[in-house]
Amino acid sequence: MQIPHDTRNALETVVSLVNTIPEAGGADGLADVEALYGFARTHRISGVGELGPRDLRAVQDVRTRLAEVFAASGPREASDLINRLVAEAGTTPQLTDHDGYDWHVHYFAPDASVSDHLAADCGMALAFIVVAGEQERLRRCEAPDCGHAFVDLSRNRSRRYCDSRTCGNRLHVAAYRARRKEAAG
Repeated sequence: MQIPHDTRNALETVVSLVNTIPEAGGADGLADVEALYGFARTHRISGVGELGPRDLRAVQDVRTRLAEVFAASGPREASDLINRLVAEAGTTPQLTDHDGYDWHVHYFAPDASVSDHLAADCGMALAFIVVAGEQERLRRCEAPDCGHAFVDLSRNRSRRYCDSRTCGNRLHVAAYRARRKEAAG
């Protein structure tokens, strides 16, 4: 599956944003405005000005709505969720080249809030996946104690864990130990 560089970056941002949602009593990855600034820096979100509590609440709302796309039962539900999100963001596609990047499309207006920026770019990246008939690539980690979101970009759509070095390896080691214990006992 060929995914343009800017869409791949937006998908990584979607996953990171969704994975800031606190799970089962865990910490909120976007608990305050400073965390939002950190998220914007990490993901190189352009045009971020002064942020405040209102921006934080708006981005938290966007992340909840993006998470709903991962839980959608099919393309019809996913497209309805994405269409509402993108429309409310006031999508304004424009070609741009900035900060050393080649030409790419920004789906947000130049003066958009950080939440509208994320809703538009991330929503359009998810739309790309749905349009390609690849919604099943939007997954949750199968590790029983994880559940993080990820986009399975493997060739044969076989990825089961958000990170094979942590969740996948941990489960493989546990299965190996269980087999050894059974063989020894």
